[in-house]
Amino acid sequence: MSTKVLKILIFIAGLVPVCTLIVGAFVDNLGANPIEFITHETGTFALAFLVITLSVTPIRRLTGWNEVIRVRRMLGLFAFFYASLHLLTWIVLDQFFDVPAMIADVAKRPYITVGMTGFLCMVPLALTSSTAMIRRLGRRWQTLHRLTYVAAVAGVIHFWWLVKADVTEPQRWAAILTALLGIRAWWTMRRAYG
Repeated sequence: MSTKVLKILIFIAGLVPVCTLIVGAFVDNLGANPIEFITHETGTFALAFLVITLSVTPIRRLTGWNEVIRVRRMLGLFAFFYASLHLLTWIVLDQFFDVPAMIADVAKRPYITVGMTGFLCMVPLALTSSTAMIRRLGRRWQTLHRLTYVAAVAGVIHFWWLVKADVTEPQRWAAILTALLGIRAWWTMRRAYG
């Protein structure tokens, strides 16, 4: 499969969740609490795309499929897109642009604080994802883009602290992320110690 076809397929697949939410809103099919449903779905897809983005390097190294690296930027931008929708749902639909209430919420609720931290880590990643910025930053670009790990960990913690009772779903995300970060740590140690 060519990189161009793969990018088209990822682009279409990446838009399916938001299109589903839009259609669901028009046909009144977002459950008893639509705001909560949209918040959960956008947050889940932000985390999913973050984890998929972090999977690209292990997939490339384990399979030798080097072309997959060319879709990592698109996957990361979809993670930022859904994280932005997740944040906007909170700002617009949940808080109704009430800035003092939002500031109080961030300060009072640790899961919102850590979620906001994860989002803020993603902002410079999205802003520096262009080819021109990669060239301009040089080696510093890779260092900056390690914030992806912080954003993913913050996303899992945000989800875990949010669901107070059944933590099965955040536990699954935590296990996947731990495995991905563990693989990277192992490769780094092997490279450092021969």
